[in-house]
Amino acid sequence: MQRLYGYYFKMTAKTNSTNYKQFLYPPGGILIWIIIIVETITFGAGIIAFAWQRNLAAEMFDTSQQTLNVTIGFINTLFLLTSGFFVAEAIRYLKLDNMPKSRNLMRVAMLFGFAFLFLKGFEYYGKLEHGLDLTHNTFFTFYWLLTGFHFLHVSVGLVILGALSANIRQEKYNGNNYLDVETGAAFWHMCDMIWLLLFPVLYLL
Repeated sequence: MQRLYGYYFKMTAKTNSTNYKQFLYPPGGILIWIIIIVETITFGAGIIAFAWQRNLAAEMFDTSQQTLNVTIGFINTLFLLTSGFFVAEAIRYLKLDNMPKSRNLMRVAMLFGFAFLFLKGFEYYGKLEHGLDLTHNTFFTFYWLLTGFHFLHVSVGLVILGALSANIRQEKYNGNNYLDVETGAAFWHMCDMIWLLLFPVLYLL
């Protein structure tokens, strides 16, 4: 019985140690996850403020929302989700030491990211042509601030993916050295997640 208790406590201590290490060393490292949490809280606060203002001027917000192109928003959602899938696949192949495949998948992910920016830029151009700028009304103030801040994040994310792709090509990363790539991927997936919050709030609800 004493031996059984000793084995139980030993296994419990090992499990607790493993959980502690997983908390301190998640994919990409703890620092990027702190950044993700802060960024998510920031966007969340913006969405809450948007919802509060909508309650104060529901008719104006509904009328303004109808000027948004839901099809473009949906296609851009598919672009980012597809890009996130290819980033995940790039890491999977990198862990298998297949650097050429990983690099090519990262480039495909970047292509979809650029497609998102292009389509969003096209949407922005249409809004500006019709005078729907940042100062048009409260709805568009939030629209430009929230989507513009997200646009900036996607732009930064593409720079990161480009740098990672170049380093993979130079074989600076491999199956035993991929923490930086996971860090960049975590940032990119954050862009996906934030857009999945913004799209329904701004375009659908």
